[in-house]
Amino acid sequence: MRKKSLLFFTMLLSTILLLAGCGSGSSETTGSSAEADTFKVGLEAGYAPFNWTQMDDSNDGVKIDGNAEYAGGYDVEIAKRIAEDLGKELVIVKTEWDGLVPALTSGKIDAIIAGMSPTAERKETIDFSENYYTSDLVMVVKKGGDYEGVTSIQDFKGAKVTAQLNTFHYSVIEQIEGVSQETAMDNFPAMRVALESGMIDGYVSERPEAISASAANENFAMVEFAEGFATSDDDTAIAVGLAKDSELTEKINEALAAISEEDRQNIMDTAIKNQPAAE
Repeated sequence: MRKKSLLFFTMLLSTILLLAGCGSGSSETTGSSAEADTFKVGLEAGYAPFNWTQMDDSNDGVKIDGNAEYAGGYDVEIAKRIAEDLGKELVIVKTEWDGLVPALTSGKIDAIIAGMSPTAERKETIDFSENYYTSDLVMVVKKGGDYEGVTSIQDFKGAKVTAQLNTFHYSVIEQIEGVSQETAMDNFPAMRVALESGMIDGYVSERPEAISASAANENFAMVEFAEGFATSDDDTAIAVGLAKDSELTEKINEALAAISEEDRQNIMDTAIKNQPAAE
């Protein structure tokens, strides 16, 4: 009797485990299918006008995955165009700058569209699409201050200058003789606060961000140089970051090729106009 009961119990347990396994396999298949229909893009949402965070869907902002915020900006608009061409749903994954490459290589995101330059160092770890924007390096300073009217980077001798952590912007500061190169900062909002408070005299940026900063804060000014920083074409270009040998690279290049230079400039002009005042 006990043997029969034990046999019945064993068969019942096996049936339950088998059904549970089937259920689990079905769920994973559904999840994989959903993943295949999305285009997950990583950006920091704090680098206006390329990307920023906003609290609603105004100006066609895109919901940020996992929270109540939305993302807007030039990168987001480019990401929309690519997602449409890929026939996928765009998912924005808000990620700190230092976490973007690890998120890409680990498969958490499909692409980085975050104002990232395709530098030689980054190319050792990830691949890049063709460029989707090119810009010059400038400096953001206090309006009416000692540095607003300068024309050469060497005029910043003795000035307190910084840039974003882990960017080529920070490495070029050493080209200024006698500069006080301050500790690199995590993001652009932090640098704007530091400039406003007088902690720094200026920070290195790309032209669109500098226009954005001076538009958002009347106390800021953009300084362009007749004698500027020495940079490579890859340094001043911006491209989509992709995993090594990604099957998306060719398709994304095709999508980018369909966006004319005039369209790209119009998208940037609109992004500068629409940026949140707080950025």
